[in-house]
Amino acid sequence: MEPVLFYGVPHGCSFGSIVALEWLDEPYRLCRIDMLAPKDERYARVNPTRLTPALLLENGEALSESLAILHHVAARGLNQGLGFRQGTSEFDRLNHVLAYLHTGVHGAFAPIWAAYKMADAAPEKAMLRAMGSEKVAKAYARLETMLAGKEWLAGDRRSVADAYLCGIARWGEDLGLFDLKRDYARLHAHLQKLEADSAVIFAHAIEDEKPATSSGKFIGHVSLGELSPRLAA
Repeated sequence: MEPVLFYGVPHGCSFGSIVALEWLDEPYRLCRIDMLAPKDERYARVNPTRLTPALLLENGEALSESLAILHHVAARGLNQGLGFRQGTSEFDRLNHVLAYLHTGVHGAFAPIWAAYKMADAAPEKAMLRAMGSEKVAKAYARLETMLAGKEWLAGDRRSVADAYLCGIARWGEDLGLFDLKRDYARLHAHLQKLEADSAVIFAHAIEDEKPATSSGKFIGHVSLGELSPRLAA
């Protein structure tokens, strides 16, 4: 049985895992989780935190957290250049970059997302947005430095780090914080390069529920109901 990625909308960080699975070029399915809808208790059998992404593996085990999922995909995709063998300096570099994206970049948006979920009149909203904007600005400045003189974020070829980056760095403009082209030119150029990739185009279409053409081995969507027998195993 092929793996199933549970991805979250709107604007989930799971976007990067969709891109990585497309690059992996192995059969997989997707299960859409609306993070703004009432929680479906069936998903708790996959991930008790009910957050996305999660990856249901062929053996019935489930991985949660983008960092774990992307390392898993990278290990499966060594021949495709998505990762590096553990124990090498290249692996250490990728591990470092993924960890920074997971904590330094994704984590910087926590106050922004908290403000996003608040009513417009909430007194804390402006404070949280200002605090988050400052954190994100520092994270983006660090990314600018990391990209200096480099074709790809974690080495001389694209990797799961680039897949993850395009799923979370987009939030700065999506949430109206920055003009990336003006404020972070290197990051903007790197994201524009990724936006032209067929896997990224596919991931956008999947999120937006538009016709999507896979350049990998995407089999199709599956619902939580259809997965119930597999989740009960």
